[in-house]
Amino acid sequence: MTAKIPATVITGFLGAGKTSMIRHLLDNANGKRLALIINEFGDLGVDGDILKSCGIEGCEEGDVVELANGCICCTVADDFVPTMEAILERPDPPDHIVIETSGLALPKPLVKAFNWPEIRTRVTVDGVIAVIDAEAVAAGRFAPDVEAVAAQRAADDALDHDSPLEEVFEDQLACADMVVINKIDLLDKAGLSQAAGEVRARLRPSVKLVQGSHGAIGADVLLGLEAAAEDDLAARPSHHDGLEDHDHDDFESFSVSLGELAAPEDLLTRLTPVIADHDILRIKGFAAIAGKDMRLVLQGVGPRVQHYFDRDWHADEVRETRLVVIGQTGLDRPAIAAALAE
Repeated sequence: MTAKIPATVITGFLGAGKTSMIRHLLDNANGKRLALIINEFGDLGVDGDILKSCGIEGCEEGDVVELANGCICCTVADDFVPTMEAILERPDPPDHIVIETSGLALPKPLVKAFNWPEIRTRVTVDGVIAVIDAEAVAAGRFAPDVEAVAAQRAADDALDHDSPLEEVFEDQLACADMVVINKIDLLDKAGLSQAAGEVRARLRPSVKLVQGSHGAIGADVLLGLEAAAEDDLAARPSHHDGLEDHDHDDFESFSVSLGELAAPEDLLTRLTPVIADHDILRIKGFAAIAGKDMRLVLQGVGPRVQHYFDRDWHADEVRETRLVVIGQTGLDRPAIAAALAE
């Protein structure tokens, strides 16, 4: 076991804080050389690109691999196994591999993949970490925005499971070795107690439960669990054991490219009525702001739009604004693009 490279699987719904937690992990890796596998959704790899451009010392772009061909648990043979093999064949393999699943990925099929002959003798699952949005769980929604999760599900043609959110939530917890109750700063004491109770009721006795905000959990907590989860599959029951095909909901996504903007407020002012008028579920991407050397990141869930500058534009990059729009099938793409371009 000591010769195997440890891998940590990080699961949780869209918006739970997985990417924030990984960025904090990179910044506090205690000298470990990490390789990241990011399972992003949509035709613009926003989360993957944010991590690639994090600017953190020791985080090289070559250490981040993005799997954008669909839910990682549904594309194991086509995407995940070859990617793992490529990482293992590097002349300088990493000390630890961190895998961020998409919001709807079931962790158990992914853990099963670590028993493939190409992987089993070289890698072990150090632990499965489930990231939970405390506010959403306390409210009984399980995910921060259930419609955005539905859109993510339907836009993924490779996804072969379509289950109620509560079942996916329970599958994520049932496979976990540690659960991070994130965003505790958004709840009062009673709400946090309710969320923790909901989670504990679904956990195996040995599973560790920690609390945090903004994903600020250190490497000394997340890494080194030594769970060898691939050898413990029978103790990780799933609603989906033995099940196969399911139907998809009716959603779509598309990208919009714009030029440079005068100010962030220009785009935010346009977004509010467009989101409401066209029932847009989620919008995300990057914007170029005149007079600013840094790129603006936008993340919108329903009417809530967050934005921040993340890094300088690279010399070889085109300064432009690019957004991914997600909504129910039938979106008036020309009207949305025209409204955003006004």
